[in-house]
Amino acid sequence: MHPLLGIAIAYILGSIPAAYIAGKLTRGIDLRQHGSGNLGATNAYRVLGARVASLVMAFDAAKGAVPVLLFPRWIDTAQPDLWAIAFGVAAIVGHVRPIFLLWKGGGKGVATASGVFLGLAWLPTLLAFGVWLVVLLISGYVSLASLCAAVVLPVALVFTEGVRSPHFVVAAGVAVFVFWSHRANIGRLRRGEEHRFGTKHRAAPEKAAAWPPPPPGGAAHDTDHAPS
Repeated sequence: MHPLLGIAIAYILGSIPAAYIAGKLTRGIDLRQHGSGNLGATNAYRVLGARVASLVMAFDAAKGAVPVLLFPRWIDTAQPDLWAIAFGVAAIVGHVRPIFLLWKGGGKGVATASGVFLGLAWLPTLLAFGVWLVVLLISGYVSLASLCAAVVLPVALVFTEGVRSPHFVVAAGVAVFVFWSHRANIGRLRRGEEHRFGTKHRAAPEKAAAWPPPPPGGAAHDTDHAPS
């Protein structure tokens, strides 16, 4: 397989919108029009439930891991590690800008990037996942957990592979992208408006009925004509 063909296939694989498909199959809805509107596992959890969200997350992670682990074996090149990175980046781009949704409305790429780095550097990735889990359990904010994990991964790669490692360079770039894609979440975190994991939106309470009730025929009291 030619390496450029591998990049194209990785992009197409990354473009498969698991959350969108799950919304259509389980509820007949476009998940982009519900909850946060994001095609990721968090919004799938809020709208479709934990079981569906876990499948969405696993599929999104697999979209990143499969090209990294398998495609380098099928190409004839002297630099399989660099091409593995290229395949992983293509899968992330596909998730964020999916061709099947006309390059609009993809996810934020965290789960797919996790799959990519699980294939590239499993130990630092597991460490970053551990930080993600701890921050989520303590704070309840998925966005904050994702931001912390995005910082921990390149730092861990510095200690395991060094700053000259191409994995570190890509991880640092992904971290910058994660912060950019979560800029709205960062604003809500600063204002204390970010929704915690597992919470539901509550409907606004109904207004209490007026008392005493208006007289029959809808005639208003004289006070209703007072200027406002």
